[in-house]
Amino acid sequence: MAASIFDSAHLGRLVPTGETGRLFSDSAEIRAMMIVEGTLAQVQGRAGIIPELSARAIHRASLELQIDPSGLAEATGTNGVSVPALVAAFRDLMQAPEHAQYVHWGATSQDIIDTALMLRLRQVLAQFDEGLRAALSALARLAEAHAETPMAARTYGQHATPTSFGAVAASWGWPLLDLRDELAPLRARLCVSLAGAAGTAAELGDDPAGLRADFAEALGLADPGRSWHADRGIILALASWVTRTVVALSKMGEDLILATQSGVAEVRLGGAGGSSTMPQKQNPVAPSVLVALAKQARGHEAALMAAGAPRQSRDGAAWFTEWIALPPLCLSLAAALHHATALAETLSPDADAMRDVLDASQGLLAAERLSFALTDRMPRPEAQAEVKALCKAVVAEGGHLRDAALARWPDLDPGLFDAARQMGQAPSEARAFVAKVRSRG
Repeated sequence: MAASIFDSAHLGRLVPTGETGRLFSDSAEIRAMMIVEGTLAQVQGRAGIIPELSARAIHRASLELQIDPSGLAEATGTNGVSVPALVAAFRDLMQAPEHAQYVHWGATSQDIIDTALMLRLRQVLAQFDEGLRAALSALARLAEAHAETPMAARTYGQHATPTSFGAVAASWGWPLLDLRDELAPLRARLCVSLAGAAGTAAELGDDPAGLRADFAEALGLADPGRSWHADRGIILALASWVTRTVVALSKMGEDLILATQSGVAEVRLGGAGGSSTMPQKQNPVAPSVLVALAKQARGHEAALMAAGAPRQSRDGAAWFTEWIALPPLCLSLAAALHHATALAETLSPDADAMRDVLDASQGLLAAERLSFALTDRMPRPEAQAEVKALCKAVVAEGGHLRDAALARWPDLDPGLFDAARQMGQAPSEARAFVAKVRSRG
């Protein structure tokens, strides 16, 4: 198999990443670094740090020149970073040494690479926002359509009390609403880096703070107000958010794997997979991918957290770890959003199968409700003991809890055992989720 499943010719469709994948390409990174170099020259020219004529020439060239990433490989393998080779190629292609000498004036490689990363992450987060909006809209439609569809809730893998499938769909979506709310403040933290070789901005003019502010404004990023070469808080915050979002999406995958098991299948998937030898199989491929992506995301986040305390003023090992772990972490979320949205749009609950599960439960899902109904006749502990004894008898001897209870207390309301009347707040929670999603747009 390929070194990365995201780049595999035959496995890549398992983890489609769309436009997000293109933002983590060599060409996208080089283009972003060219924009950063051009913008830096532009603001330095306005500040009088470099000749304004040279600044205009550099800025224009940054938008027009094309640099082949493969041409940077040999020097990057030696230097550990691509910026020295990029700057050399930039200067050479300009064919104007009197202007080209001012490319990359006073900055360091980390300034350029980190700022270029922030530009791409701004687009990535915008795509995640749209992906969450689509997933939430699909889940809202599912929750609305099935707010009153009764099914057996499970706790510890066992039947508990009735709920509605709409409430289950809403349970997949509620965490996503909270995570989407965190996106705007996270985007606002994306900032430029402009601090020079050791974070002191020693060669960035008489007012490096003002220059950094102008640089940030020109790129539409935040001004961090300081050097952050060895403070990776924004990377760690983003990694945490991405991981928590992939994990939240994997909850849907975990539940759907269980909901499509043979013998208890209560959900039909729109795009189930086939087996090479068992033609009867309809495998929950997309739910399984969601679970696998969450496992991968947790591993990449752990790597980033391990690199979260760079040594001294700059740390190559910590920085390289980010290059290794951050792209696949972000691609995991892109793929997870794709699968979650497609699942929510195409899956269909089998209401008859859900009813069969409820009917086959011998009325035992009504045990809690029965014990509360009996409290007008006896103290709660006695009611619980009576119902527990009835449940044991039904399990041992067969029959239905309704019949056993009515034989004991003939004046009980038989409606106590109607699953549609036992769902509590489940339908309301499903509809509340729908309203919340639609109010957010």
